[in-house]
Amino acid sequence: MEKSYITDIERERCKKVAAAYAELYELENILVLDVGRYGFVKLQYYTPEYGFNDVITYTDSESMFEDLWQEWLDTRLYLFAKGTPMLEMGYEEIFKCLPEEKQKELLEQKAVFAKMAEIELK
Repeated sequence: MEKSYITDIERERCKKVAAAYAELYELENILVLDVGRYGFVKLQYYTPEYGFNDVITYTDSESMFEDLWQEWLDTRLYLFAKGTPMLEMGYEEIFKCLPEEKQKELLEQKAVFAKMAEIELK
């Protein structure tokens, strides 16, 4: 009998998380795949010569949700800073430079993703 590294319940939860962040995959070179009994993997930073440079495996939906949330937020901050001197800053500094309205709008998106993924925020 083959060993499974993810429960059936977590697999279903991870599917919902992956679906909630579908827009991220269009913005960034990221792909999230169900790899059966091993869980889910996030593949990113693809180059034709070497394939994917970064592979992260998830077996629980909460850590997957939080990681994809951070990817989404960082991507949005990068896109906001692109073409400006702010691009030299770290993501936290870019966030602090945003108007309060924009900061609030970005942070509220986490609740939207949580509702889509049926994840309870702590």
